[in-house]
Amino acid sequence: MPTIEVNGIKLFYQEKGTGRETIVFSHGLLWSHWMFQAQIDFLSRDYRVIAYDHRGQGQSEVKGPFDMDTVAEDAAALIQKLCNGPVHFAGLSMGGFVGIRIAARYPQLVKSLILLETSANPEPVENLPKYKTLNGIVKWLGIIPPVANKVMHIMFAESWLSDPANSSQMKFWKKELSSNKKSITGPVEGVIFRKGVEDELSKISCPTLILVGDEDVATKPEKAKYIQMGIAGAKLHIIAGAGHSSCIEKPELVNQLISEWLASKS
Repeated sequence: MPTIEVNGIKLFYQEKGTGRETIVFSHGLLWSHWMFQAQIDFLSRDYRVIAYDHRGQGQSEVKGPFDMDTVAEDAAALIQKLCNGPVHFAGLSMGGFVGIRIAARYPQLVKSLILLETSANPEPVENLPKYKTLNGIVKWLGIIPPVANKVMHIMFAESWLSDPANSSQMKFWKKELSSNKKSITGPVEGVIFRKGVEDELSKISCPTLILVGDEDVATKPEKAKYIQMGIAGAKLHIIAGAGHSSCIEKPELVNQLISEWLASKS
């Protein structure tokens, strides 16, 4: 799969499908474009789909800075280089931090915005001690099993984790999580110390769909409601039985919701 050099960084991306319109997927922290594979496979039947890895994650180059403004500039440059017109931009968690910034600052690049399990606010102060401790351990030891176990309970709904039918998937994603190198601490700091963009929500004029799992403990549903209230005409859908990774936990429903949304905006 190809890489592209934008904003002084080499980003890895996957492209699939040849549709008239393009949807770009932007993943969450600690994962890669692979978290959207179910959506890529489904939507590429009708659309051109691009999913990329953020700097310092997946198969992209490890190179700072890792702050959200820089990461958003990476995504804007990628869209400008790969696409002739505005795209449908779908971002989950960290990818949503990127999507909000791009839609507000580069409205000509975004035809519609899809936000999954994300927030316009800074990281809640009460979360910082736990996240800083976990990141400190990773800096010295990597993502060791005790850390991976704790992070899995942040990333996925308890109902999903406790369902034996998901055991093979849980093993797969825990392995993916544990494959992160110690350098992942840079992107983690970029996320947990991010600035809020509450005042930029009113600048977003494109149609916006917001999805959030009702069991999301990382960016709770009230964060999604806050975004909906800040973006004129935004639509909110709460996904039952999903946590911070609804595209993995409830892929068929997420595929349906995104497909219906895109069809209404094409």
